[in-house]
Amino acid sequence: MKKMRDTPNRDRPREKLATRGPQALTDAELIALLLGRGTRGRDVREVAGDVERYLKNAENGPLYGDLLAIDGIGSAKACEIMACFELGRRYLGDDGVSGHRITCPEDVLPLVAEWRDKKQEYFLCITLNGAGEVIERRTVTVGILNQSLVHPREVFSDAITDRAASVILVHNHPSGTLEPSTQDIGITRQLVEAGSILGIRVLDHIIVTKKGYASLKDLGHL
Repeated sequence: MKKMRDTPNRDRPREKLATRGPQALTDAELIALLLGRGTRGRDVREVAGDVERYLKNAENGPLYGDLLAIDGIGSAKACEIMACFELGRRYLGDDGVSGHRITCPEDVLPLVAEWRDKKQEYFLCITLNGAGEVIERRTVTVGILNQSLVHPREVFSDAITDRAASVILVHNHPSGTLEPSTQDIGITRQLVEAGSILGIRVLDHIIVTKKGYASLKDLGHL
């Protein structure tokens, strides 16, 4: 592979972008432009090639830890790459969440795929409009679930702002068990009651793990 210093100026990513626009650059060239330079013993083109190969297989976007594992990528560059992806998602791309229609628990699973094998418990709230389409997906809390952490105020404040007609609650079980705990059932009933007062229906509370899911509605707890 030709090193960047051996490439004529007119063919370097920065010069190509300035004269021909970003659409003229390959993915690897765009990444090289973002990285700026390589490291001792590794040209920026080599590092960019490794990043490109990783990104092609990163279905849900780059992860900080995965980027750090690439030889030549440090904390600053990993953060810059993730920031670029997030800005692109916010300003240009479909986030894969908004507008997604929910008709059954299985429809929720693609929206929470990255949380299914987390080491900590994440409690998520998905807000929906009157047509059952997703407005937003948010993390409410991280850690062991209890009624003081998962308070109706925290769950429904954004739902009110979204003018949501309903919500779906989701949390993961790092242990891998799909059996709802007494705490899970208690939290669900508390939130159903609070939602009823606010006029925001709790459609379901779904427990997810790496291997499957359990719907508290299907289990008769809603």
